[in-house]
Amino acid sequence: MLQLEGLTKRFGDFVALDHVTMEVPSGQVFGLLGPNGAGKTTLIRIITRITGPDEGRVMLDGHEMGLNDVARMGYLPEERGLYKKMKVGEQALYLAQLKGLKRTDAQQRLKAWFERWDMGGWWNKKVEELSKGMAQKVQFITTVLHEPRLLILDEPFSGFDPINAELIRAEILRLRDAGVTVMLSTHSMPSVEELCDHIGLIDRSRLMLHGNVREIRRRYSDNTYRIEFKGNRVALANALAFTGELLDAEENGEYSHARIRLGKGSKLNDVLRQLLPTIEVHGVQEEVPRMHDIFIRVVSERAPETVSPGMTE
Repeated sequence: MLQLEGLTKRFGDFVALDHVTMEVPSGQVFGLLGPNGAGKTTLIRIITRITGPDEGRVMLDGHEMGLNDVARMGYLPEERGLYKKMKVGEQALYLAQLKGLKRTDAQQRLKAWFERWDMGGWWNKKVEELSKGMAQKVQFITTVLHEPRLLILDEPFSGFDPINAELIRAEILRLRDAGVTVMLSTHSMPSVEELCDHIGLIDRSRLMLHGNVREIRRRYSDNTYRIEFKGNRVALANALAFTGELLDAEENGEYSHARIRLGKGSKLNDVLRQLLPTIEVHGVQEEVPRMHDIFIRVVSERAPETVSPGMTE
């Protein structure tokens, strides 16, 4: 497990991180979220030991992280960079050896990756001949080639077409299932909902939200349900008089749809007991807020919210 304890970083009078404390559970995908300039990159640079904190510490598996732990880490920065005049295979071998792999082992692993991703014809091409997305695939491979236990990806889907973005998503999930801890910094809220088990949201240097994604979405739900029904809309509204309120309704072919919000202290079963004598209910689905909506709400309110690490599933 990766633990961040009271991390603070200042650049002159500017506070980039303000006593950030959070946990990144082992073997899961952790989403690091926040607006531009919130402090995410500074946090990543501290974890990867590119820079050090002014206060606080980074713990990994129960001990304070040191230089030896960097070898167990893979980091794909948002700022991509390969040597354009080098051949792809030559450069991949060079980067792999920088991470401690012997040349023969690196070559064997790279060949396997290139074959699996249908990149065999790229080996002797120069990097400048590749598209942006193709070059990023090479960088992703060199980031994970040494089989790190902690993988940090900063905007990994940037520049990818939908097919290659799906390839990267599938690989992230495969690595997670193999026990790798993945920290994913992204502005893509659909990716967060699809991939992330836990998140930490930073805004203006402070940790604003932290915890299990499903638990957070549940916390921010407001007891709103979508009902598919046959019957009179006015009768539905009247039946809700003491247990909830009708937000909106629309006719859509054979069935109508309505959005209702439960009243304080009311349960869904209470509402259904009121509705069933007056309308024919064909379906009920709770509207759980999207991470996008929660992100906007938390950043707009600028109020710290924390989900206890013990409230995870």
